[in-house]
Amino acid sequence: MSTTQSERLRQLLEPLVTSQELDLEEIEVASVGRKRVLRVVIDSDDGVDLDQIADVSRLLSAKLDETDAMGEGEYDLEVGSPGAERALTERRHYLRAVDRLVKFQLTEGGELTARILTVDDDGIDCEVPGVKGRKPTARRIAFAEIDKARVQVEFNRKDKKEEEA
Repeated sequence: MSTTQSERLRQLLEPLVTSQELDLEEIEVASVGRKRVLRVVIDSDDGVDLDQIADVSRLLSAKLDETDAMGEGEYDLEVGSPGAERALTERRHYLRAVDRLVKFQLTEGGELTARILTVDDDGIDCEVPGVKGRKPTARRIAFAEIDKARVQVEFNRKDKKEEEA
């Protein structure tokens, strides 16, 4: 997809998404066999539910039908959320990941897995889990030190409410 088409689609669709108090995270046009697929990823500070996804899908579909933004051929529209192991690329992503375990690829090399505790304009404060019975340690990571970051899925983590009980 050309940058100009991507920019045009974002300019066309983002106001509709933000009117629903959601963020437009990603737009991708892909070829799947002979069909094209327009994938739109939305999110908010509170996450998104299926009703919100359906509402946004209807809004975007109607807008795309009244314009030629996707050109002449057939395409499928897929609207969804970022997923459990989303890449963190913007400050708001880190804010949404507070209390989540994140795997960081650092710009100086090496990687670190830690739980995000707080986020400010310059970086994050996190807790590095202890290994083999050791206590967790606090660590500050500036955004400039982060090359890549991805939320990790935790299957056996106790909920805060369970821990407090």
